[in-house]
Amino acid sequence: MEFSVKSGSPEKQRSACIVVGVFEPRRLTAVAEQLDEISEGYISNLLRRGDLEGKAGQMLLLHHVPNVLSERVLLVGCGKERELDERQYKQIIAKTIQTLNETGSMEAVCFLTELHVKGRDTYWKVRQAVEATQDSLYTFLQLKTKKGEPRRPLRKIVFNVPTRRELTVGERAIEHGLAVSKGASLTKDVANMPPNICNPAYLWEQAQSLAANYDSITAEVVNEEQMAELGMNSYLAVGRGSDNESLMSIIHHNGGPEGQAPIVLVGKGLTFDSGGISIKPGEGMDEMKYDMGGAAGVLGTMQTVAELNLPVNVIGVLAGCENMPDGKAYRPGDILTTMSGQTVEVLNTDAEGRLVLCDALTYVERFEPELVIDVATLTGACIVALGSHATGLMSTHNPLAHELLNASEQSSDRAWRLPVWDEYQEQLDSPFADFTNLGGRAAGSITAACFLSRFTKKYNWAHMDIAGTAWRSGKNKGATGRPVPMLSQFLMNRSGIKQED
Repeated sequence: MEFSVKSGSPEKQRSACIVVGVFEPRRLTAVAEQLDEISEGYISNLLRRGDLEGKAGQMLLLHHVPNVLSERVLLVGCGKERELDERQYKQIIAKTIQTLNETGSMEAVCFLTELHVKGRDTYWKVRQAVEATQDSLYTFLQLKTKKGEPRRPLRKIVFNVPTRRELTVGERAIEHGLAVSKGASLTKDVANMPPNICNPAYLWEQAQSLAANYDSITAEVVNEEQMAELGMNSYLAVGRGSDNESLMSIIHHNGGPEGQAPIVLVGKGLTFDSGGISIKPGEGMDEMKYDMGGAAGVLGTMQTVAELNLPVNVIGVLAGCENMPDGKAYRPGDILTTMSGQTVEVLNTDAEGRLVLCDALTYVERFEPELVIDVATLTGACIVALGSHATGLMSTHNPLAHELLNASEQSSDRAWRLPVWDEYQEQLDSPFADFTNLGGRAAGSITAACFLSRFTKKYNWAHMDIAGTAWRSGKNKGATGRPVPMLSQFLMNRSGIKQED
C-alpha cells in the first residue's frame, strides 16, 4: 500500500474515489458541503431522501457525482460530531478501507483525517489512519492453496490535511505508522504460523532474518547445552517433554552510543503450550500456538526499531520453548533450582511461562540494562480482569510504569496498571522450596508478576500480560500485533523522536 499526504480542496481531486464524512443526523462535514455545493445539491438531496443517516460506519458509494472530477464519492457515516472519539475514528477508518477495497477503487483521496477527534492532532489522525488501514488489509494466506484476493485491490491512498503547514507532520506520521505496521504484521505472521512450523528454531530463523535485513541488527542464540552450563534449570525443565529444542534467541539493535546501557525486551516464546502433565482441556487448545505472542511482539518491535533506526540500544530476547507431556516432562511436585539460585516448587506445569521467563530475566543481568520489560501471554486471570481490551501492566518502578501507560495512550494500544504489592507475595509461600510457581486463583495475574519480580532486583522492570490482547478468538481468530504499537511508541519517546522537525 502506498500512502501520501496532500492539502487540497475536494473539488480539485481527480481520483478513483474521494472519501468524505457525514455526521448524524444527515449533517455534512465541511468538505462534504463543498462537494455538495459544486454538485448543485446532489449529495444533500440524497440525504434528504434517507439514503444515509450518518450513523457511525454507514457507507454510501456514489458514482459520477455532477461536476466532481473523481469517478466515485464515498460518503462515510461518522456518528454524532461531539461524540467522535479515537476508538470510533479508528473503526470508521477500518470500515472505510474495507469498503474501498471491495469497490474496485485502486486509489482514493481520504478527507477523514480532517475530522475533529477530541484531544488528537493531525499527526495522530494520519498515523492511526495508516495503522488502521494496514491492520484492516492484513491477511494470513501463506498456507492457503487458493488465496482469494480482491480483483482490483486498493493500492494507493492519499490523506488530506487541513493546511500546507501540516504536510511535514503528515509525512512523518506516515513514516512512523508504516514502521509500526510493518512490525505488527511480522508479529501477526509469526504468531499465526502453526506450531508444526513455528517452533523455537523458527523463532531463531526470524531473528537471523532481521539481522540479515538491517545493518543495526545482530543476533545470537543460546541452546540447551549452553543453558545447562549456565544453570538455567527452570527454563530447561519446561521444554524437557518436547522433541523441539529450547532456544533463546537474542536480537541486538545497536543504534545508540557504544557503552549506552540497553533497554531489554524479553518475550515469552512458548510456541505451543499443552499444559504439560497438567494438560489443558481440549477445547480451544489450538489457540495455544499463540502462547509465543510475547516473543512475536518483541520480534515485531525490534523490526520497527530497526526500520526507524532509533538512536538507542535495544536488546530483544525471544525465550523459545515448547511445553509438552512426555516421560521426560517435568511434574507437579518437582522442585527446580533457577539460574538465580532460588528454588521453585512446581504446583502446576501449566504455569510454565514464568518458569521460562525467570531464567531469561536472570540471564539479561549480564547486559547491565537501563531497564527490562517482559512481555507474555502469561495468565488467563488477566483476561478475567481486563478482557481483551487492555494489556495488564505491572511494575515495581513507578516512573517506568507511567512512561509505558503514557505510550499506551499515545499509540491507542491500551494498558492498565495492576498492583504488585508485597501482600500478594505471601500467596507464593512453599513449605518445601523458596516459593511455588502458583499463587492460587485469587489475583492470578498479580501473583504471576510477583513471582517474576523476585528475579528482577538488579534493574528497573515492568511486566506486560498480553493474554487478552495478543490474539482474537472465534470466527475472526488471529493475532492482533499488540503490543507492538505501545512498545514502539515507548522506544520512540525514549529516543527523543519528534513528530515534526
